[in-house]
Amino acid sequence: MTDKSLKPARRFARPRTTTTEAGGFTITKLVDTPEVPEPPNEPSRQTKQALVLAMLRSEHGATLAQLVEATGWQPHTIRAALTGLRKKGHTIVKDKLDRVTRYAIEAAVQP
Repeated sequence: MTDKSLKPARRFARPRTTTTEAGGFTITKLVDTPEVPEPPNEPSRQTKQALVLAMLRSEHGATLAQLVEATGWQPHTIRAALTGLRKKGHTIVKDKLDRVTRYAIEAAVQP
């Protein structure tokens, strides 16, 4: 015995249609569905990777300690994220000032 209430949901919904009869023929038309708004270009929430990018794009860049404090990640995770940004094509500049290493993203030069 099978219980219909335990039947799995349909995987794909059927399109909404209307049926009309005209001149001895049955015509089925798709019902206009409301337009779905386009997703925004910016992410809907602030991600840690976006936070790291914003900190690196700031005027003075960011130190490893600042990035760790802001994201809650371990230092090796921050370094891995910097490597990932390099692989995506960002130019990361590393400077040392008073024995503290600062990381920054080099601004793209417009011709």
